[in-house]
Amino acid sequence: MQGVSHIRIERLSKHYESREGRVTALAEIDLSVREGEFVVIVGPSGCGKSTLLYILGGFLRHDAGTVEVAGRPVTAPGLDRGVVFQEYALFPWLTVAGNIAYGLTSIGMAKDLRAGVVERLVKMIGLGGFENRYPRELSGGMKQRVAIARTLACDPQILLLDEPLGALDAQTREVMQDELLRIWEATGKTVVMVTHDVTEAVYLAQRVLVMSSRPGRMVESFDVQVDRGQGREAVMLSDEFNGIRNKVWLAVRQQAIAAQ
Repeated sequence: MQGVSHIRIERLSKHYESREGRVTALAEIDLSVREGEFVVIVGPSGCGKSTLLYILGGFLRHDAGTVEVAGRPVTAPGLDRGVVFQEYALFPWLTVAGNIAYGLTSIGMAKDLRAGVVERLVKMIGLGGFENRYPRELSGGMKQRVAIARTLACDPQILLLDEPLGALDAQTREVMQDELLRIWEATGKTVVMVTHDVTEAVYLAQRVLVMSSRPGRMVESFDVQVDRGQGREAVMLSDEFNGIRNKVWLAVRQQAIAAQ
């Protein structure tokens, strides 16, 4: 049930050293995400959106501030956080079933239990009958479904999505947006996603956060209250959706102009 603070970031800063000197990527970031919430982060290119996601995933260390998940400091990657990247990153020598089961095999789950998890996830992502296909035999949308299922296999509490649909064509991207919403509604996971697409952000999120140009800061937050149960077409054409989308678009545009 939403309400409990699942992710807490306070006064987070991240710096890089370059030949020109120290570069501040993130400055004084504050972020709180409730359990079961779907949050999407947008902002100008180079503002540090992905850097923030990788810090939350435990892949990068921050220089100052606090990063906690369920009250525990984030110091390294963990099974409580699953990451889906823009690149499918599937193992080409493994089948759909093998890719989904990979993490379960790594943690030593028994074969019969693995088979049950794979069967359930294959049904969830709508790839029944493709269990024995290899990545080269799948479309882009199918590959990304497998990547999401592989991440879900270890049952992480949090999904971190870094431009997961960015490589897809427009039609497939819309299908996968609906798929993400369906999976989120079915699992109740906490989701933090990064995208450059404002329309995508507003369509998926309960809350959209806008970051400034570098050094990245959280500058605006928009609650998204639309009735997604009425179907995609009705949502996209509604005054509520378009009103929020225009506000988010303007906020991102202002930050992009400020960066020039």
